[in-house]
Amino acid sequence: MGRAEQGVEKSLHRYQVIPRVLCFVLHEGKVLLLRGAPTKRIWPNKYNGLGGHVERGEDVYTAALREIHEESGLEVTNVRLRGVVTIDAGHSVGILLFIFLADAVTTEARPSEEGTLEWVPLSALATYDVVEDIRVVLPQALAAEEEGHIFYAHYLYDDADNLVIVWPAGAAAAHGRA
Repeated sequence: MGRAEQGVEKSLHRYQVIPRVLCFVLHEGKVLLLRGAPTKRIWPNKYNGLGGHVERGEDVYTAALREIHEESGLEVTNVRLRGVVTIDAGHSVGILLFIFLADAVTTEARPSEEGTLEWVPLSALATYDVVEDIRVVLPQALAAEEEGHIFYAHYLYDDADNLVIVWPAGAAAAHGRA
């Protein structure tokens, strides 16, 4: 199949997505979180996983490895996909977010221009000022890990611009979500 047979030209009017990765690096009951630099355009001073855009020519796995290395300098193993989230930001272009877990070989991370890094005990996550969805998607990724599956979700925003997370029909009951 050639490029023309992919049908892109005929699909430019359809809903499109920007691919991104979100990575949670784990080590002995802790997760590495990035506290966004105060000068960041989005999520300044908020804790988040590592990640960013998938570059042209990259697959999502390679993008996850690159983002982890760029933002922490860490060497990781056992990188695995645990969630896929579509995000409707109210435009004709949305976000397709791939959520990964990875295991750190060492804990000696180096900061980047993105912000400072901190190993956070999973049991203390509730006490950190995290990006809004982290308290939901990180536990879902960890549960998916235990159950050996990938979770799926859809984000959208209500009229007051509040995040609404929708779980696929049937998936909530199957995976213990309300």
